[in-house]
Amino acid sequence: MTTSDGHGPRMNVWKASPALYKGMSAFQSAASEGLDPVVAELVKIRASQINKCAFCLDMHTTAARKAGVTQLRIDLLCAWEEAGSLYTEREQAALALTEAITVLTDGFVPDEVYARAAAQYEEAELAQLIAQIVAINAWNRFAVTTRTTPASLVNGRPE
Repeated sequence: MTTSDGHGPRMNVWKASPALYKGMSAFQSAASEGLDPVVAELVKIRASQINKCAFCLDMHTTAARKAGVTQLRIDLLCAWEEAGSLYTEREQAALALTEAITVLTDGFVPDEVYARAAAQYEEAELAQLIAQIVAINAWNRFAVTTRTTPASLVNGRPE
């Protein structure tokens, strides 16, 4: 859980290591290049749900709404496989890949999950998608570890 249990955030990792933030930001920028912004936000939200990262969920649900993603699509994202045609085949392939990369319970991404994504995305775009998934997982792990407070909860003001 990234929200505080009354003791506040553990640290501001970005203030403690500005070079780390610069490197992560550069990686995030490279990962986003040429990737559909809606797919990128859906991937970021889904990984953040799995990783229980309140900070990133707050950030990316807000960004998704600004990108035109409906509240229904955001609300049902955690059950995308049951949501029928609410998500396109490309989005579903990206979400399946996101779950496989994020969880890695069997130590690998199943061939069928990778093949599904590869059928929907050209090689360069697939590389960007994989990088986006890796990037959000890294951001999630920093935020969860340091208990970064979601922006909407700063000063106790949910938006």
